[in-house]
Amino acid sequence: MSQHTLFPTETEQARAQELRELLEHHSWRYYVLDDPEISDAEYDRLLRELSELEKRFPSLADPASPTSRIGGAVLDSLEARDHTLRMYSLDNALSLTDWREYVERTLRLLPGLEASRLAFWVDPKMDGLAMELIYENGLLTTALTRGDGHKGEVVTEAMRTVKNIPLRLRGEAPRFIEVRGEVVMTTRDFAALNRKQDEAGLKPFANPRNAAAGSVRQLDSRITASRPLRFMAYGVGMVDGVAGGTWPTYHELMQALNAMGFASAPEARVCSDPEAVEAAFNALNAQRDQLPFEIDGVVAKLNDTSLQEKLGYTARAPRWALALKFPPMQAETVLQDIAVQVGRTGVLTPVANLKPVRIGGVTVARATLHNEDEIRAKDLLIGDTVLVQRAGDVIPEVVCSLPEKRSGRETEFVFPSHCPACNSPVFRETGEVARRCVNSSCPAVLKESIRFFVSKGGLDIQGIGSRWIEEFVDKGLVHSTADLFTLTHAALDGLDRMGKKLADNMLQALEHAKKESRLAQMISALGIRHVGAQTAKALAARYRDLDQVAAAGFEELQTIPDIGPQVAESICLYFDTPANKELLARFRALGLWPRSAPPAPEVSEGPLAGKSILFTGTLSSLSRAEAQSAAEEAGARVVSGVSRKLDMLVAGEAAGSKLTKAEALGIRVLNEAAFLELLRQNSGKEAAETVVAREQLRLI
Repeated sequence: MSQHTLFPTETEQARAQELRELLEHHSWRYYVLDDPEISDAEYDRLLRELSELEKRFPSLADPASPTSRIGGAVLDSLEARDHTLRMYSLDNALSLTDWREYVERTLRLLPGLEASRLAFWVDPKMDGLAMELIYENGLLTTALTRGDGHKGEVVTEAMRTVKNIPLRLRGEAPRFIEVRGEVVMTTRDFAALNRKQDEAGLKPFANPRNAAAGSVRQLDSRITASRPLRFMAYGVGMVDGVAGGTWPTYHELMQALNAMGFASAPEARVCSDPEAVEAAFNALNAQRDQLPFEIDGVVAKLNDTSLQEKLGYTARAPRWALALKFPPMQAETVLQDIAVQVGRTGVLTPVANLKPVRIGGVTVARATLHNEDEIRAKDLLIGDTVLVQRAGDVIPEVVCSLPEKRSGRETEFVFPSHCPACNSPVFRETGEVARRCVNSSCPAVLKESIRFFVSKGGLDIQGIGSRWIEEFVDKGLVHSTADLFTLTHAALDGLDRMGKKLADNMLQALEHAKKESRLAQMISALGIRHVGAQTAKALAARYRDLDQVAAAGFEELQTIPDIGPQVAESICLYFDTPANKELLARFRALGLWPRSAPPAPEVSEGPLAGKSILFTGTLSSLSRAEAQSAAEEAGARVVSGVSRKLDMLVAGEAAGSKLTKAEALGIRVLNEAAFLELLRQNSGKEAAETVVAREQLRLI
């Protein structure tokens, strides 16, 4: 093999750099400015040329290359990490009266200031997923979801694939900056995505926000890359060690973000006083169904950042910002019929079939009616003219009937006494509003149980959509969730539109679920009444496997936080039911029997016990994993990011920005020798001695 095939020439290096700059420029023109200069075909040609160069010469690899947007990294799970600065929620104003009261409160906190001098930065309140992007020396290094505001999930690989996110900042950029914004999907792209979901036999997304959130949290970044996501910046966290940066106004901050290559809402503007905010609110409310994105209000932030500092924060939200929510969009239509759906727990839910009507740019044809009592309370008759609204601009809701528009031909809805799917009698327990089908073999219950079992709330098995579940049950291939794991190529080959590759992927996903599912996922997937994801995690933290959960008694279960008598009774009932015992025995025989690791004994004494600790740089006497394990054995909690809550940072050779941030925040910094000394002092002394012995052997 010639040297030329191993190392690029200067001409090839220069061409790779030229291609990156061209592609970055054209991505910015297309996705940020919405003003493309070349055709899609020409862009694709340039991208292919760069991709071929990088494949031929691995030394040309660049983490900010446009080719990284294709995706490819597959993660085992999403890591959690602390935000440097908390990502707060916003207080809401539900009317302009609420807004005026907020302005009065703000003026009381800023004595001597007149309302006419209160300028605000106003932008649309987009319905998406809040995100923080971290850039170091101009390069994207980390992406975090908002999470609970204190801690988010690391989704860096997924966010690298979002086309309008700069992988390298344009122009002059801070050495360190945390850019905050919303991951969104246009209503047009959302409709196209749902058409693809439907064609693939997969469940459609409920709304653009769910679609965005589900796309970002994919473990396979290639799936994220295939989704039409956009990132719209709205602010910053830490900038070069300063919270919020040093821009005198919010307008200047947003101009700086635009110059760095970030898109932001084009409707955003400076409003010179509170009355101008009201005008902007009314204008956006009037045109919201013509906007490309779902919005449910506007956010008003004091434009003067020095006033923001004076006002500060409450326990949950900044005092210098407020979300003004739009009233729900409403329309009149006709209630043509009421259908009844059967859920996975056997609950019968009435659904309104409506004469299709446009509300806020979306066609609404169905809406939930929740239960029999709601139909009576809202005085709904089949054939009624009804008022329908999209609550939160997402969920269709029948508000009320309009009796004055009745013709006399309307009819009363009679709730069925038998299940519409299996014709078994339905029952309504004392004190409950729901009617239930108690037939465990009901095909509707089975289908919904399987849908939940394979969903993200269950085992998260990819590729088994609603269409296939319908076929599996209707054709007698699956009679329980356990039967999924007995499917074979021979059985799948007989299904329409089931190709060999699709069958391979489906069977591989099922096999992966058998081997990799966690106990908490399995408990949640069983669909035990009143047991959600958090309760499942609590049970998995206490017990080793399903045998131990089944053996736990009513009283013992209630010693677990958040489990009361009702939940404990439901768990006991599930594991005492003969049909469920048979199902669990089948899962065990099939190899789907996850076990959780036994909890490590708590260490309550020593200088590391109860401390949060972070490692950065290269340690000489042990690997990062060994250091983290030793710290945990000594009672410390290992974290992945610098925040004010961090107790100590262990810095090895070539420590980078984490060390700089820790020093700026006044966090205790240890070198490797000091960390080993703490291990010796702690109850994890043996771990330190093992490390030292290993190093001595290495030297011999």
